[in-house]
Amino acid sequence: MLEKNIENFIGCDAEYEDADIVIFGAPFDSTTSFRPGARFGSAAIRHESFGIETYSPYQDKDLEDYSIYDSGDIELCFGSAESALADIEERVQIILDDGKKPFLIGGEHLVTLGSVRAVAKKYTDLHVIQFDAHADLRDDYLGAKLSHACVIRRCHDILKDGHIHQFCIRSGEKAEFEFAKEHTDMHKFNFDGLKELIDRLSGDNTPVYFTIDMDCLDPAYFCGTGTPEAGGVDFKQLLDAILTVAKANVVGFDINELAPNLDTSGASTALACKTVRELLLALGEEKINE
Repeated sequence: MLEKNIENFIGCDAEYEDADIVIFGAPFDSTTSFRPGARFGSAAIRHESFGIETYSPYQDKDLEDYSIYDSGDIELCFGSAESALADIEERVQIILDDGKKPFLIGGEHLVTLGSVRAVAKKYTDLHVIQFDAHADLRDDYLGAKLSHACVIRRCHDILKDGHIHQFCIRSGEKAEFEFAKEHTDMHKFNFDGLKELIDRLSGDNTPVYFTIDMDCLDPAYFCGTGTPEAGGVDFKQLLDAILTVAKANVVGFDINELAPNLDTSGASTALACKTVRELLLALGEEKINE
């Protein structure tokens, strides 16, 4: 008997009932302010994942030993940011209600807001850890409150002061940095202060939502993104930071802003695939052998 052809991220083919992490893609980039293409990111990551191995020599772990379910991409309305966010929120709510951890693959960074809306309803003391080149703290972008340039400001609207922690930030309006001084925990340029933050949050078992905008990486390593910004970190620095965050109580996470069409070499997509693998291995739970 022939089985239906369903393409999933490599090694993530568990049954939904058995999975502790559920992947889904949000192919949306309608508010992208510079170069479009992030809507193709989730499908490219899934397809190109078969160019890497399920085994990570960095962590000595293998995706074959984990129960992870890839539910594919959501069909989103490109003409309405609010409609797309509502659909993302609904998907995350289903995953949380079933006792599983959501992993969102974007898409532009605005998609994070839909996920945070759902996770914040379940976890009242939720903190967000953001890796990003951009502050994303504008109150509006050209009059639009819902933009990838405003996503963390909208998260702050929900979570309030003391719950947003930003790392690698090196770009934004002056007003965004002034807002951060009063309302968020911003660490510019690198990951300085991350270990101390995780020690504090993990000590209290504080719920954490973890969002990675791939433009935290320097364009020398990751040029396939809509708004590249010089002065970023390299892959090993990002991996070490991911492994640090994994010590906290991460209850949901995402990766976003790969625009595969902007790097025809495929190198940016390959790096994103490797980052996804390391995230899954760091934040997942190995199967219990009976």
